[in-house]
Amino acid sequence: MNKTKKLLCILLTMIFSIFLVSCNKSSETMNKSNNMMVHYIDVGQGDSELIQIGDKNILIDAGTSDKKALDYLKKINITKLDYVIATHPHEDHIGSMDDVINYCTIGTFYAPKVTTTTKTYENMIDALKKKNLKITVPKVGEQINIDNATLTFLAPNSTKYDDLNNYSIVVKVKYGNNSFLFTGDAEALSEGEILQKQLDIQADVLKVGHHGSSSSTSQDFLNKVNPKYAVISCAKGNDYGHPHKETLDKLKAKNIGIFRTDLSGTIIATSDGSKITFNSNPVNNSSDNVPGSSKKKSK
Repeated sequence: MNKTKKLLCILLTMIFSIFLVSCNKSSETMNKSNNMMVHYIDVGQGDSELIQIGDKNILIDAGTSDKKALDYLKKINITKLDYVIATHPHEDHIGSMDDVINYCTIGTFYAPKVTTTTKTYENMIDALKKKNLKITVPKVGEQINIDNATLTFLAPNSTKYDDLNNYSIVVKVKYGNNSFLFTGDAEALSEGEILQKQLDIQADVLKVGHHGSSSSTSQDFLNKVNPKYAVISCAKGNDYGHPHKETLDKLKAKNIGIFRTDLSGTIIATSDGSKITFNSNPVNNSSDNVPGSSKKKSK
């Protein structure tokens, strides 16, 4: 009898141990799936960001026509995009958008109310038509709730601009206590309109406008966003001298951690709702962090 009891106790202990291990693994999986990941994809002299929240995917822009954005999506096995945002119709933001549309299953497609006669724009429109997808023009203040996150549209705030950059859709994504701001190529004019409307733009991470050009990231706007980190998407040795010294100086003066795709490749930020970690270190003190000078007018 005693022997039977001992064996029973050992068996129950083993079952309980297996149960605990299983619970821990489930907890780890849950924590992992509860993280939000933001991929600032290295597409050279362009912009493309992938936001992953649970099983939902949001793509903002698709870089140039060299398909680097699509190649990255394929690499990490992304075939479904719940939301796609084409911030504005410049080639360095929608160059590969037709390829992405053709390859992925897409939910809602957002773009500003502006058209161009470029082949790049026409390719995007043709790809949308082939899949019977319509463009949704977002309204400022409109929100999308995605699992535990909220995406809010903040710009454009006017219907007519001289520069296509200012048509850029600007969005803020809030996840728990963390916030991320994506500004496309919005310049000081659009930033000023956002400030005038007193919209909530405070964010932990700022995707620096217009690849770090001095035409964006005005001081008042930067002060209001007050980020801990800034991500600049640009190509090494680009013809525009991005990021410009003026912008880098503003960021450094506020002790903001600077990440650059031209120096570190794709930047991945992971948030658990209270803490943000990155797959690389800020480049503030990098010996390669030598700003260029503006060489020609950038798009």
